[in-house]
Amino acid sequence: MGLLTEGGYPYAIGDARVWCDRLVRGLAQHEFEVYALSRDPGQEGAGWGELPRHVGRVCTAPLWGEPEPRRGGWGGRRQRRRFAEHFGELAAAISAPYGSGAPYGSGVPHGPDASHGSCVPHGSGAPGCSTDQADRFANGLHGLADLAGEYGGLSAALRSEDAVRTLERACRTLGAPHGAQRARVADLLTVTEALERALRPLSLDWYGDGPGGDPGLAGVDLCHAATGGAAVLPGLLAKRRFGTPLLLTEYGVRLRECYLAGAAGGDVGGGAESGRPLSGPVRSLLTAFHGRLAAEAYARADLITPGNTHTRRWQERCGADRERLRTVYPGMDAARFAEVGEQDAAPSEGDDRTLVWVGRIEPPKDVIALLHAFAEVRRWQPDARLRIIETRRGEDPGPDGYPAHCRALADHLFPDEAADAHSAGDNPVSFERLGDPEVPTLADAYGAGGVVVLSSVVEGFPVGLVEAMFCGRATVSTDVGAVCEVIGGTGLVVPPRNPRALADACLALLSDAERCARLGAAARARALELFTVEQNVAAFRGIYLELMSHCPVPREEVGESGGPLPFARPAEAHVPGRWTAGRDGDGSGHRPPGPAASRPAPEHTPTWAGAPPREPLGVGPRPSEEGA
Repeated sequence: MGLLTEGGYPYAIGDARVWCDRLVRGLAQHEFEVYALSRDPGQEGAGWGELPRHVGRVCTAPLWGEPEPRRGGWGGRRQRRRFAEHFGELAAAISAPYGSGAPYGSGVPHGPDASHGSCVPHGSGAPGCSTDQADRFANGLHGLADLAGEYGGLSAALRSEDAVRTLERACRTLGAPHGAQRARVADLLTVTEALERALRPLSLDWYGDGPGGDPGLAGVDLCHAATGGAAVLPGLLAKRRFGTPLLLTEYGVRLRECYLAGAAGGDVGGGAESGRPLSGPVRSLLTAFHGRLAAEAYARADLITPGNTHTRRWQERCGADRERLRTVYPGMDAARFAEVGEQDAAPSEGDDRTLVWVGRIEPPKDVIALLHAFAEVRRWQPDARLRIIETRRGEDPGPDGYPAHCRALADHLFPDEAADAHSAGDNPVSFERLGDPEVPTLADAYGAGGVVVLSSVVEGFPVGLVEAMFCGRATVSTDVGAVCEVIGGTGLVVPPRNPRALADACLALLSDAERCARLGAAARARALELFTVEQNVAAFRGIYLELMSHCPVPREEVGESGGPLPFARPAEAHVPGRWTAGRDGDGSGHRPPGPAASRPAPEHTPTWAGAPPREPLGVGPRPSEEGA
């Protein structure tokens, strides 16, 4: 298995690191090769986490810093002409006019929802738009990949004056989006620099031309991209060159992250490393590139596994075929919440009158609305308390940041109160940090109250909500992201940015302890059924076997003389079992050196067909696999 990652596994810090580690350890019957892209020097410096024994190879490459010196030259006229042709195709696709993909927020309607004024992201390749630009993007992308393989890399060419002039011509095309037409020379330089970093996987030696004859991705049976973006590029090339099936998993849509970052004026997936805000034309062109890349990945992947329905809707809107979409919920470790979740008694010592909020104090979490809602709760429930537990690690932010603003508002809305004239005043709202003596662990944080509150205005997959469900706590959440899908009727859901509705829901649960207990038990049962590591690993075990049996990699069998060997691999070779025991070869059609009589006759059973060893995870072969 070729596991493709970006900014995560096998590094000790990064995105999706824990999920990938659990997946690899849970599928110990497979041999894994990890192809990882790092995002910054801090991630490289942190090193790798501990890898299991069945990870046979790890190849890494940076998406930051200066590119490596090129192995070949770009001075020839023929090379420059071919580069201009292919890069021109790609540049024309990402700076396409409105008719082939309206820009996000442009107000140009498309598709079945056009009458409602909805619009699709620029360059997304969504259904209802012309596929001409998607084809141009694919042709340019694979043409650049072929050039990189022939001449030793693209970095010098993508940072050249030819690239800037080609991009400028595409942006000045009649009918190009307004954001692209406003691009200045400095913007074009920034875009070409970002594209050079994003396209570095095209220039790597992972495609059968590695040092010492290393087959790289040419020798894997399946490519599994653990995220979208640049991590998908090696899988796209392996599928085109070797016929390797491609599995794409997205628990958070990278394209959505680019749009959110662009709206906030931040880095849009490969932006400037200096940390300076990006201009509007730069954000427009880079989001268009990531939109086209997402559409190409969705079109070529053999199977796409979104983590929830919210992500699935994004993928469908960007052109993914519904027939190749299969939702697989992320797996989380329920064991660390078992002690709190299995407590039969209701919270004691006043905790049944306590609301708990756990997370990072950031504007998307809308802690301001939570504080206003709690002010309404206090009017009707004077003994209610609110504990805001921050999970951020490290030093406190500056005094002018959002957390400081939230603390100031809490002091203004809830001055210190005392029970009588002889008692010290106390604020009903407390700001705490995970790891403090009162809340050393996440389980202690969720167990500190009777009701857990989620007040976000932007959310993908609500991990904190699932953790509260594992703890058997009743929840009040805002209807954003995948909240309704996760909660499934085991908690209360209110509209976002509505403090009054949030307060009414909290009061309904604080005043009814029995209802809280029923909802908490139902929430824990739902979480144990849908969101555990075991169900996630079992789902991917079946997907791996399905893809490898339906989409086997076509590899040529060779005979003693090195020529092709017709009918060398029977159909039973792809069926788990010992149908082809005693055949020569290493399972890939390659014979070891030496005379035939002196060689042992190894079994030709695929490596993934063997019975998996027993792991502490508790996920073993299903009865149907053992019977086979």
